[in-house]
Amino acid sequence: MRKIILSTESGADLPEDLVEKHQIQVVPMHVIMDSKDYLDGQLSVEEVFDYYSRTKKIPSTTATNVYEYHELFTKIRVNFPDSIIIHIGYTSKASASFQSALIAAEDFEDLFLIDTLNVTGGLAAIVMYAVTMLEEEPSISHVHLIEKIESVVPKTKLAFIPGSLDFLRAGGRVSNVAYIGGSLLKVKPCIELKEGKLVSTKKYRGNMSMVAEKLMRDYLNQYDIDRKQLYLIYSIGLDESIKRRMDEITKETGFENVTWMQAGAMISTHAGPGGFGIAGLEY
Repeated sequence: MRKIILSTESGADLPEDLVEKHQIQVVPMHVIMDSKDYLDGQLSVEEVFDYYSRTKKIPSTTATNVYEYHELFTKIRVNFPDSIIIHIGYTSKASASFQSALIAAEDFEDLFLIDTLNVTGGLAAIVMYAVTMLEEEPSISHVHLIEKIESVVPKTKLAFIPGSLDFLRAGGRVSNVAYIGGSLLKVKPCIELKEGKLVSTKKYRGNMSMVAEKLMRDYLNQYDIDRKQLYLIYSIGLDESIKRRMDEITKETGFENVTWMQAGAMISTHAGPGGFGIAGLEY
């Protein structure tokens, strides 16, 4: 039986232990700082935030290019001969990465691409769903696995509150940025993925501990999330007491497994320090 290999982008923010354990192939996206192009992972998140503190400028991000995808897919072919590759990609509505992957994929057979219409923890949730399917059904065909992955794409729900509106505005990824113009009133917007686009859906007021709990309650009330697994995302600077409170809530609401994920440099350039997010799959 041919081996199925999963790949994705660094914008999934998958913890390194999961990447290594499940042999997930990850291609880096890019962070541009001081006119220098860094692969996501070369820069620490602290360096990104320190740069903003010094200069009041926010690094920009760019997509993985065609050449880099070609290198990734070639490397997989070399390391896993006769494998079938399923690339689970970053939303095409917020990055050119998926289009680059499509172009690179033209030179390969038995390579399939899935646009998850998601980012960070939402993308990670879909990748890990595929991992779980492969573990539970080792003999699953790639056709059936792709069908299963595609079926959970619309069931994947991601919501987050950025730590800094300055970073969010500068990133330019939120389609209705005018909606959050009330930042002077200490408004904290909830950002969600809607049809692959980052959209501000609600406004919260208060300190981050109050807002994070409100977001969690609203999220669990709005979506019927599978209690087997929940992903919680944070950017450096989120208070540890908030994390502890979120863990308490997940236990109270019956989640079997909770995975905390730190936003990497690429995602943190949009979320800023002290951000918090939630991702899971609906039943």
